[in-house]
Formats: sequence, C-alpha cells, structure tokens
Amino acid sequence: MAKNLTTRDEDYSKWYNELVIKADLAENSGVRGCMVIKPYGFAIWEMMQAELDRMFKETGHQNAYFPLFIPKSYFSKEASHVDGFAKECAVVTHYRLKTAEDGSIVVDETAKLEEELIVRPTSETIIWDTYRKWIQSYRDLPLLINQWANVVRWEMRTRLFLRTTEFLWQEGHTAHATKDEAIAESEQMMNVYADFVENHMAVPVVKGLKTESERFAGALETYCIEALMQDGKALQAGTSHFLGQNFAKAFDVKFANKEGKQEYVWATSWGVSTRLMGALIMTHSDDNGLVLPPKLAPDQVVIVPIYRNDEQFDAVSDLANNLMKDLRAKGVRVKFDKRDTHKPGWKFNEYELKGVPLRIAIGPKDLEKGTVEMARRDTLTKEIVETTAVVARVEGLLEEIQDNLFAKAINYRTAHTTQVSSYDEFKKVLNEKGGFISAHWDGTSETEDKIKKETKATIRCIPLDTDNEGGTCIVTGNISARKVLFAKAY
Repeated sequence: MAKNLTTRDEDYSKWYNELVIKADLAENSGVRGCMVIKPYGFAIWEMMQAELDRMFKETGHQNAYFPLFIPKSYFSKEASHVDGFAKECAVVTHYRLKTAEDGSIVVDETAKLEEELIVRPTSETIIWDTYRKWIQSYRDLPLLINQWANVVRWEMRTRLFLRTTEFLWQEGHTAHATKDEAIAESEQMMNVYADFVENHMAVPVVKGLKTESERFAGALETYCIEALMQDGKALQAGTSHFLGQNFAKAFDVKFANKEGKQEYVWATSWGVSTRLMGALIMTHSDDNGLVLPPKLAPDQVVIVPIYRNDEQFDAVSDLANNLMKDLRAKGVRVKFDKRDTHKPGWKFNEYELKGVPLRIAIGPKDLEKGTVEMARRDTLTKEIVETTAVVARVEGLLEEIQDNLFAKAINYRTAHTTQVSSYDEFKKVLNEKGGFISAHWDGTSETEDKIKKETKATIRCIPLDTDNEGGTCIVTGNISARKVLFAKAY
C-alpha cells in the first residue's frame, strides 16, 4: 500500500486532510460541510465514547435523550445564549414536500410550520424547559444528565473532525441546589476531561478559564482544557460551563428547599465532540501516517503471517491463533490478518498508515527459531521476541508506547511554551516559533480584541495551575494580575 502522504513540513494542513482520508477515518459527504465517519474512524470514536461514558457514570451521571428540534421561542428566553448561536442555526420552516407540474420535488408552501424549529446547535433550551417538569423539591437535586447526540452549527469553512456543520458529541446538563455545588460540578467535569485526554489520548492539556469574550453563550464562567498541536496551534479539547441561574430563571425552574421556600436552581453544561479525533491525529501522527495510543486503538496488535504455501500458512496460523487467544485472555485487542489478497509488505504499510501500536510478523523461519518479529508504530523500531515471552512483552510494550506518546507530546509543548515580556517579542515568537505564549494582559476586552485583530492570536485560557504573579500588560503597560496563555488556534 503506497501512502504518498504530503509531509508535515511541506504543508501541515494538506498532510492532515490527506491522512484523515487515506487512513480510512472519514470522508466528505454529499451534504456540504458534513462528513461520513468511516468504520475505522468510528471505531476509535466508540473507544473514546465508551471510556468517557464510564467516567461520567462513575461520577453519578445518567444518560438521556432530548429532541433534535427546538422551538424558536425557546431561544428567545435567554438573550445572551441566542446571540451566541443565532448566526449558526439551521431553521426548519416547512413540514412537507410535493411534486410540481414538471415532476420536480418542491416544498409545499401550504405546509408552513406555525412556529419554526431550530436544529439543535446545543440543547440547553429544550433541556431546561424539560427540567421545569422534573424538578420540584430539593430531593430532586442534584439532577445529573448527559446525552450522546449530534448537533448542527452552520459553518462556512469546514475541515473533517475539526469543524463540520454536523458533528457528534456528548453534552452534560446538571441542576444543583447551591452555587457552590454547581461550580464544583463544573470543575469536576473539566478534571474528568483532562484525565481522559491525558491518560487515554496521551495528549497533555492546560486547565484554565476562558476570558469573558471567549465564554460559552449564557455562561458565567467557562472552564476549558487546551492542547497544543504539532504545528504550534492550540486546540480547545473540552469545555465545562457554570451557567449560574440564567437558564433556571429563563425557564422558571424552581425547587422547594428544606424550609419549603422556592428557589431557582443552579446550572452547568459541559461537552466534548468528535473534534477530539482531530486532536488525536494532530498530536501524535507522523509523515508515515496515523499513530494511535494503545488505550484507544481499535486493534492494539495485528499479526501478519508470512508464508509461501498452504502448509506454511497452516503452521504459522496455529501459532498466530494461539497467541491471539492468549493475548485476548489478557484483554489485548488483537487481529490476525489472514487475507490472501495482499502481500505482507502491503499489510505492513496499511497498519503503519492506520497507526496500529504493535505489529507481529510470523514466518516459517520464526517457527524454526521459536521467535516472532515485533514492530512498534511509535518509534518504528523492531525486535525479535521469543514465542514464550510474547504475551508479557506485548503487555509491557503497550504501556511503554502509551507513556512514550504522552512524554513526547509533553516535551513538544514544553519546548513550544514561551514567556514574553513585550508585544514585539510576542509577535516575533508567534510568527517564528508558534506554540503557547505566556504573557501579561490587562484584563480588558479592548486589549484582547486588539491582539486578536493584529496577530490572529487569542487568549486560550487563564491557567488555573500557575501563581498569580502581577506585572504589566505587554500591549498597554497597565497593571496585570496574572499571565495568560495566547496562541493561534483551530
């Protein structure tokens, strides 16, 4: 299988687009701006989904499902929320088609909806209208609900996984009796996301707060995790929002407290999407193709037989099947590629392109020696392993590969995080090096807008794990309470 990928140095954007297609992850669909997620890509998403779902349920959340369509009037109840999404909404105005005189299919103009329906860009409004019926007393709280769904946000410029008109995600929506409980929930979910992204995706993240201008529409505070891609651009990997009582008041969601007094509930929402697939690809992959962390690889190990005749194939298959059985007993996801339609070299290229963490090759000579050849995808190195030691070696290598990918990404981020003390230095680093830039900012939206307009860099977050060391803003020279992280971003 010839890969013929554009290299990252030649054209990073083109490399990414080619890799998504050639690794069989997704393709553009007949609907502009929407994608078809192919079986291999969806298998990776399912691995992500299963682990996140487990983590959500461990923290007390339950899954539910809410309608795809939201009455337009619901959006008008929370002004800042509708302002944030108004330009991205797809609107359903009619409910029937008809055949015209020329035989074409047209919209039946008599079938106009009394009220237009919005294809959900996010579900706060429909969910909070529902919560009004579910919440009556403090005994009904906290209400911890998640849904796995698709949403639509009309996009002009799209890119597979990173920004599509329709995408898959999960959205959590919770209701609490107190402000402190809601803030604790928002922080908890940010930490859940960080745990997943770092420990399963092997992608290091910075936890922080968004500035006021970058907050989710309708939120009082937005917590986020920010990752750095190999081209020096940042990617927002997940967000968790403290919504205060805005939606409770807009939809009149009250509860009777222990004293019988009526109070508005406190709200959060949080979500990650198939954008995580883009983060996974761009953090680890190389010019040879996809590189997958073992914890999320649909196939952690693939066994490729090498043979010249049926007798050799049968002998190799006996060992391969035994190894596969022993590995699966240890929880390893392993595939034995018995296809006779492609030669071993072709298969090696295919699995390298698809990022399978470990490849085992077994041929007649290996059977004679009692060994197999094992190849790592992360380092492209090979080693000879005795047959009796394969299972233990595979287990050890999968852990080693997972750790190595994370360490490599950490090292890249460290090398591409720069402290600057002047605006000239800021612009020089941004243009020549990229990455995260740590700098003082005076806290005003005017300065934030000026930097964005002049450099295209945005404040990715106000980091939560750094000391609040005062200084002066790199642009205005005014007093700054702390440094923030800037970067160009996806």
